[in-house]
Formats: sequence, structure tokens, C-alpha cells
Amino acid sequence: MNFIKNNLANLLTLANLFAGCVGAIHLILGDYQTTAICLILSSIFDFFDGFVARAVKSNSNLGLQLDSLADMVSFGLIPGLTMYKALEPFGNEIPGLHLPFDISYIGLLVTVFSCLRLAIFNLDEEQRYYFKGLNTPTNTVLLFGLYYAFKETGNFEFLFNNSLFLVLLTIITSWLLISPIKMMAMKFKSKKLQDNYPKIILLGGGIAILIIFQIVGIPMLVIYYILVSLVFQKQLG
Repeated sequence: MNFIKNNLANLLTLANLFAGCVGAIHLILGDYQTTAICLILSSIFDFFDGFVARAVKSNSNLGLQLDSLADMVSFGLIPGLTMYKALEPFGNEIPGLHLPFDISYIGLLVTVFSCLRLAIFNLDEEQRYYFKGLNTPTNTVLLFGLYYAFKETGNFEFLFNNSLFLVLLTIITSWLLISPIKMMAMKFKSKKLQDNYPKIILLGGGIAILIIFQIVGIPMLVIYYILVSLVFQKQLG
């Protein structure tokens, strides 16, 4: 019984990893709905592994390492593969340029910088009530959400029909992962209403975006999150 209690959080982390692996395979195969389901499952497992570890006081260095390794697949490899798939139709062409390599490989920069971000986060003890830079699950929601909405509804066609825009999106999101910009975390260090206005604005606006735009609203919600975090930089410290 103690073995299960002490390792339940790690089992949830491994479930996150498994779902991420399945999601990556189906992304390569072009089955985006299954990938979306796997990402939802990975997010649930990722949330509850930390929750369970704190609840049963089973936090450990092993759990910390497993969590980052699982996130590297679910929220590092998948967004990189997403950008790889998005850039694949363009071969080696950017408007006005013919490069000596397929530009789809540029998409994997997201995976490289996700790895770097996870390593930095593990060493940083400052990020308690906010994130420094865009966290990997949120970045995954943005990139895969855009691609999924494009494939399912045809929205964001202006983005996915232009290789230069996609390369710029890859570079910008890669930088955001390791940027010093403070991003809001939904953790409350005060019960005072005035101290939580940014979170209330984020939550209220986010719900409205999802209700109005539905699937298309998922990546838009991340953009809104980034904008709100930028506006309230001073309050996030």
C-alpha cells in the first residue's frame, strides 16, 4: 500500500509520458483529433501528478526529473513536430529565398528551446507565483491549437499558407519559452480582491473568448494570456 502511495504521482507522470508518445505518433500520421485527446490527457496527468505528490507528501528528486522528461515529450516534442508538419509543404522555400535545406526542420527549434526552458525551470527557485517565460504546456496549446483549428475549420489560413509567417512564429515562441518576461500563474498569494485583479481579468476574458470562438478561441486564449501578463508585469512579482 505504501509503495502505491509513494509512487502514485510518478505513475501519473509516466501516464503523461505515454499519452505524449501516442500523441506524437498520431500527429506524424495526420490524426490530429487523437493528438488533441492525448494532449488533454497529458495535461490532466501533468496537473494531478504534482497535486498528488503534495497531498501524500511524496515529492522527490526522481519525481522532479520524471516530470521534466515526460513534459519534454508531451509539451516539447509535440509542438516541435507541429511546426515541422506545418512547414513541411514548403520544402526549402521562404518567399524570395531557396535554402539548402528543408525549412520544416526549423520547426524543431521549438523542441530544442522547450528542453532548455524545462532545464532552466528546474534550477530556478524564483518562479513560485509566476512563470518566467512562456511555460511549455501553454506554448503547446498555442502552436497545436492554431494548427488544429486550421486543419479542422480552415481558420488561420493566412498563417499556414505563408512559410515566412510560420518561421517567425517558430522563432518568436522559441524565444518566449526562455524569455525573462513574467507570465501569470493561477496561484494566489493573497486573498485580497485588489491583489487578484489580473487573474480575474484573465479568467473572465478567457471564458468569454472560448464561448464566442470555441475551437478557434483556444490559441486565441493563449495570446490573450500573454497580453494580460505583459500589461500586469509589475503586479506579478
